[in-house]
Amino acid sequence: MPDTIRAFLALEIPETVKAALAAGRERLRAELPRARWVRPEGQHLTLKFLGETAADVLDGLETDLVPRLAGLPPVWVTLEGAGFFPTPRRPRVAWVGGRADGVAEVVARIEETAEIHGFARERRPWSLHLTQARIDRPWPPQAVERFLGWGSELEIEPFAAHEVVLFASDLRPGGAVYEVLARLELE
Repeated sequence: MPDTIRAFLALEIPETVKAALAAGRERLRAELPRARWVRPEGQHLTLKFLGETAADVLDGLETDLVPRLAGLPPVWVTLEGAGFFPTPRRPRVAWVGGRADGVAEVVARIEETAEIHGFARERRPWSLHLTQARIDRPWPPQAVERFLGWGSELEIEPFAAHEVVLFASDLRPGGAVYEVLARLELE
């Protein structure tokens, strides 16, 4: 096992939801300028990025999170709408938004526990965004509007996340490869 692991905590997206998003995106991609689209299998809702972390620190964090997350209700996720970081006028990342009912307490407990293990608290409140594409060259306004329109028309069944997943992220030339390190049950 390596000395450090690039890790993060996230909610998984069900395969059916990934497939529905991928199908809608395929039609959309043909109409939009070039971008680096996220592979469906790589989609998740990051709750906290941990970065390069010693394996023993991850073990301690996992151990302490188990009782802190147990007993919380599942997080109900509804994907709807779309947007861009930093702004639609300067699009660099295209994302799908939505809401995650019950996520605030999950994130609060993760932040409290992670801080004990030496991780800095996030400065901004958590907001749901599911990255769809990374944009190297700015899209013209009509492409931005097309993507936003697609996001406003999304009809994806809400889903319940019953666990927080600790992932390892291995950066490779073809994109990141994720490995589940631990599943931390809610409820």
